[in-house]
Amino acid sequence: MRNRLIGTTAVAAASVIVLAGCSNDAGTAEDVDFSATPTGTLAAWGFENADDVGTARLDYAAEQLSDVDVQLDATAFDSQKFTTRIASGDVPDVVQMDRRYVTQYAAQGLILPLDSCFDAQDVDADDRWYESVVDDVRYEDQVWGAPQFYQPPAIILNKRVMDAAGVTADEIDTSQPDVLLAAIEKMYQESGGVPTRLGFDPVSTGQSALWILGAGGQLTDDDGMPTLDDPSNLAGMELLQRINDAQGGFAQVKSFTDAFDTFGDANQYVTDQVGAQVNAQWYPNVLSPYLEQIDIEAVPFRDSDGEPFSVSGGQAFVIPAGAKNPAAACAWVSALTSDEAWNAAGEARAETRAADGGANTGLFTGSPQPDQAIREKWVTSSGDEGFDQVVATYYDVVDYGTSFGSSPAGQDIQNELNNAVTAALLGDKTAEEALADAQDAAMRAYENATATR
Repeated sequence: MRNRLIGTTAVAAASVIVLAGCSNDAGTAEDVDFSATPTGTLAAWGFENADDVGTARLDYAAEQLSDVDVQLDATAFDSQKFTTRIASGDVPDVVQMDRRYVTQYAAQGLILPLDSCFDAQDVDADDRWYESVVDDVRYEDQVWGAPQFYQPPAIILNKRVMDAAGVTADEIDTSQPDVLLAAIEKMYQESGGVPTRLGFDPVSTGQSALWILGAGGQLTDDDGMPTLDDPSNLAGMELLQRINDAQGGFAQVKSFTDAFDTFGDANQYVTDQVGAQVNAQWYPNVLSPYLEQIDIEAVPFRDSDGEPFSVSGGQAFVIPAGAKNPAAACAWVSALTSDEAWNAAGEARAETRAADGGANTGLFTGSPQPDQAIREKWVTSSGDEGFDQVVATYYDVVDYGTSFGSSPAGQDIQNELNNAVTAALLGDKTAEEALADAQDAAMRAYENATATR
């Protein structure tokens, strides 16, 4: 499920390789006529394993651009391969990638700003996408990608475990650490010092930015420079430390969760291995076949002020500098991210759910209008009140998103933050030392990425 790049759940995870010596002179759109009639051949890359949602959107876009021959390279995006292709002149017209890469390539001049493209297609970026989503690809007052998808995190509760421990949903509150820790201790179980049940799986490294930002931290400044050593980042680190320490320590928690049958019949909710867990919006799709074996609800992740809080990861389409057919590329990415394309995708997903008997959890497209339209038309009751409440919770939190921060070192910042969290939770470094080392590494990446500007 998480490998479908033009589908509903993909996240690219390769590390960024900086192409030394690249000039950004080609990174303007001044000589590109995005308003030209789209014709000819269009080469697109990064479209691995398109599912029903992706196929429906591709079909819709093909109908709109009948004079364009779209040639899809269905291999996964790879950062090193991307920079190598650009350097060699083997330039695709459209590339799909994780949004954390976009600003780096913008800073290096490897992709085109799309403001004039959107003007040519009569697209208002701030109207088409959620603010946090478009902010992911906004840099130096220009928009560099056409975003898609935003699957917010929330906390899925195992009511069976909670009820047995006497824990209520309002105690799973990330804005009240003492209350949360008390609930965790009631639910946690171990044998010989080894966890057999977690009260709460915070997904410490996979959701590290959520915890840091939600506790009032910041990963970048307004210009995209890394700020991992900012003192405000310590609060999230310390809360993660307390949660893990209450359950045997990070090493034990990580070993236990790594053994979860996350996508299988013995998943952590069926087997009561967790009382609560942070999960992105796609995970209820995994749980939907097991409604008769689980008892779940959900609550929002809350920031330090007690407000619902989310972060806006996802993918984007970019047009590389030197693209041979930028006008067709512009029209194509506009069509793929249009309301009409998403409505076609919503209908395709509804047909899939009707065929397999699964619950329809909706689509979280990165765009508010199709999100709401798909929900109203296709998201109906599953027959399980708790599961329906989970789906509704994700719709509730989608409006509370914030950007990770648009930075030329975006992917490196995430990688270094994860390294810092791991080192601190394992006790290899203090939180301050870990964040300082992470800042040094992220700054090197930032300086490399901006050296040619």
